[in-house]
Amino acid sequence: MPPLRSTGPFPEAEHPEFAGQYRLEACLGNGGMGVVHLATSASGLRLAVKVIHAEHASDPEFRARFRQEVTAARRVSGAFTAPVVDADPDAERPWMATLFIDGPTLAERVKRNGPLDPVGLRRAGAGLAEALRDIHRAGVVHRDLKPSNVLLAADGPKVIDFGISRPSDSDLHTETGKLIGTPPFMAPEQFQRPREVGPEADVFALGAVLVHAATGRGPFDSDSPYIVAYQVVHNDPDLAGVPEDLVPLLARCLAKDPRERPTPYELMVALRASSPSSACDTQAYIPAQREPDPVENPRPVTKAAQASGAPGPGADGGSGPAGSSRKPFGRKARWRASAAALALLLTSGIVAVGALTDGEGGDRPPVTTRAKERLRPWNAALPGGDGANGTPVCTATGGGLYCSAPGVKAARLNPADGKVLWSVAARAGTSAQSDESLVPVVAGGLLQVMTPGSGRYEALDPATGAVRWDMDVSAYATVRSVGDTVLLMSDTGTVRAVDSATGRDRWQQRHGGPGSQLVASAGGGPALTATSSPDGTSTQVSAFDTAHGERLWTKRLPGSLHPVQLSDDGVLHLLAADADGFTTAVVRLDTADAGRAVRRIPLAVPVDQAQAGVAGDMVLLAGAGGSLLALDTTKAHGGSQLWRLETSAARLSRPVAGTGAVYVSAADGRLLAVDAKLGRLTGQTPPRMADDGSRLASMLPAPVHADGKVFATAPDGSVFAVDAKDPTRW
Repeated sequence: MPPLRSTGPFPEAEHPEFAGQYRLEACLGNGGMGVVHLATSASGLRLAVKVIHAEHASDPEFRARFRQEVTAARRVSGAFTAPVVDADPDAERPWMATLFIDGPTLAERVKRNGPLDPVGLRRAGAGLAEALRDIHRAGVVHRDLKPSNVLLAADGPKVIDFGISRPSDSDLHTETGKLIGTPPFMAPEQFQRPREVGPEADVFALGAVLVHAATGRGPFDSDSPYIVAYQVVHNDPDLAGVPEDLVPLLARCLAKDPRERPTPYELMVALRASSPSSACDTQAYIPAQREPDPVENPRPVTKAAQASGAPGPGADGGSGPAGSSRKPFGRKARWRASAAALALLLTSGIVAVGALTDGEGGDRPPVTTRAKERLRPWNAALPGGDGANGTPVCTATGGGLYCSAPGVKAARLNPADGKVLWSVAARAGTSAQSDESLVPVVAGGLLQVMTPGSGRYEALDPATGAVRWDMDVSAYATVRSVGDTVLLMSDTGTVRAVDSATGRDRWQQRHGGPGSQLVASAGGGPALTATSSPDGTSTQVSAFDTAHGERLWTKRLPGSLHPVQLSDDGVLHLLAADADGFTTAVVRLDTADAGRAVRRIPLAVPVDQAQAGVAGDMVLLAGAGGSLLALDTTKAHGGSQLWRLETSAARLSRPVAGTGAVYVSAADGRLLAVDAKLGRLTGQTPPRMADDGSRLASMLPAPVHADGKVFATAPDGSVFAVDAKDPTRW
């Protein structure tokens, strides 16, 4: 992090004495989000500590942005950035400490000494291209690369300030309508289509940065940011003064169409090759990149793969978006340069292994599935669906995918290709909004559905959609399908049991009180009600037999608790909330244990508007602001939190666990995949908004994982499917 220049006196409140354990020794300068101080670690490391401004610390959006900056900076810490040493984004005054790098910014260097000479320009460009390659490999798009964010250190340029970087453009900022970036160095798509910003925008910024380094001005110059924005979108760049042999390359970087820009790897090759000092060793310096296997990946790399930093035809992950037919620059040169190495690999039998790696020496498992065995991603619209008023909710069971949506009582889709096999329209006058609690369920051999606002519960033939029986449930607050029984609970806690195959009554019994919540395992067995005391100091959990309605046991637990899920082996997980509604702990109740053992797992930081999913002993929590964390509920104290990830999305759905992955939907229609063990984003789909791109989903249904596929829904009313095996290809 560079020593920033002060723009005036700092308020007394901007001079805290400590940030965590670090004594702040001197003020280096004032940035847009905070003040940067010099500090020294216990081992003697010189640190640059950024402390967020006091007025921003109380703003949830700024806190979320700072958390994202910390997350992004940690993900890309390496040879080309200022490594993060420590941080506390949840402190009263959030802060982050990085290694102090003693060197001027590129902006300062050009202002003080003038433009770089041709050799220095190429070296800086090659170093920055290499930095972008590694940043994009980590799944991050910087989005604000500019001369003041480039440090000229003794060992090469460093890219800093990840305050607005994202794995892809998120709804966190686009919801507010703010312009994100610095106009002279922003790509056209950042002005026109901010939700589609990918790694190519950083390449555009790099081109503008190199023009500034070569000439002392940018390719689009004006005193007015509005005029600059117009020039970026409509005018050709001014490349006067740029070394003649670099003009074509920088012109490609500054292309209006992202697909026409080179990748960071291509820039590395071109800039190293054009440098007199490296002409002899360029081919040895840069290894050949992996080319896509036509059987394994016959389609172009998608925009989603770019946004997540997934390796495409080049290991930098920055190749063109879907539909691009452009071939990588210098491809023949790369093959010639690596011919000897390839021959050696072929004779030693190593090339087969290399073709199955991710191009980075990473740990992605070998891909052995042929193209015909992969799910071909699909996107479908429900006939008669009102996509403008709500998002579909779906379930996958018995080899079928069943969905409901505003305007659609139920529909069955072929999970393989999304073809709608049948669809039944909702009655006129029913509510437009759907709810995740109304997800259709197959029970008793029939599809159980309830159209929102209709007050009627219906059992349909899964093969045709024909109604087999229906009933009025308008007097009940909760409806749950449990095994072969439908349970209906009134506001007073009275439970009514109905045979799911015939609709005939079985029994009726009181098992709760006002505000009781009903929970049961999908596999049947006893059901539970959780009833909080009027003062919120305790919650009574009661179990009853679903076959006959007999009460089995009761247990009172401290605190106001909300049941999440009852597993088939009898483990109930509940969320504990404080007076303000923030989730402060997860409670585990072993109902199959004779003593009803209870374990309380406190959260290090309370979670606002928490939604939870369960995978065995792991509880997944998604909170407002896009935080996602995993807890091991077998540990009651330290070490229970396995990981925490700031996803960059303002809102998330309930998380769903798959095989080695966690899936969540974002408010802009993206589906995100996270490594369940490491808590790292491994892939995401493009946003799927309404036609005007302005509406976010008011209700976020959880995605569905089944048979190696992930099914999700979006605010544009669509249902889509992707292959769960390799999220990097989404």
